[in-house]
Amino acid sequence: MTSLFTGASGYYRDYRPGIPGDLATRLATYAPDRRPRRLLDVGTGTGLVAEALLPYFTDIIASDNDPGMIATAEQALRPQVPAGTTLTLTVAAAEDFTPPTGWKADLVTICRAFHWLDQEAVLARLDSQVADDGAVAVFGDNSFWKADSAWKAAVRQVIQDFLGEQRRAGTGTFQHHDRPYSEIMRESPFSQVEEFTLPVTRTWNTTSILGYLASTSFAAPHLFGERLHEFENTVRDVLRGYSDTDTFHEDNAFLVRVGRRPA
Repeated sequence: MTSLFTGASGYYRDYRPGIPGDLATRLATYAPDRRPRRLLDVGTGTGLVAEALLPYFTDIIASDNDPGMIATAEQALRPQVPAGTTLTLTVAAAEDFTPPTGWKADLVTICRAFHWLDQEAVLARLDSQVADDGAVAVFGDNSFWKADSAWKAAVRQVIQDFLGEQRRAGTGTFQHHDRPYSEIMRESPFSQVEEFTLPVTRTWNTTSILGYLASTSFAAPHLFGERLHEFENTVRDVLRGYSDTDTFHEDNAFLVRVGRRPA
């Protein structure tokens, strides 16, 4: 099985920012407080969300369609699992995943992955996989492709100079979704939607920027072929024009939509 992120799991684990502790705490409040307390993390990647929520749930299933991502998540998360907590990591597409018989999530998290899914189909499928009083949280922050600062715009221009103006998604191009996620959720079984935003501030350097780019579907190393080193050196040269200290600040935010069934 291959995915848009085949071969990227090491970069993803090392260079993708996790979710802030404040966000993990708030997400946990949407799950009923009982034992077992069950989390389903869809499109888990290398397990960054599941990792942040380990203290709050006692039965966690995390799925992803990329075997490399799941293998990396297993290596990173397994030593952290608290006594009495069950963690299951499984290779499965969101559209195909089926939990064990009788298993229903108190909270489903879908972070930085909803745009890759058959959204209506996944939300409909989750109806039978979520407890009656459970919730589904769809959330994410902006990628570097959204050029909201001068240095990001310069990096994106380098990518476009090498790969073309359109945002890549592996060997294809990224298909943007025009409908707001909250609108899609309101037409699903989880139609009672609450939204909130959590700002985050980050600091990057050239190494972490290049590592982050290597973790994406729009600047994965294999896309550059024999020009990879040329691309990386060009990014380094461009970034020198924006910092004398190899320090790059980012203001970002997680936009979160939490859906429940109507009362």
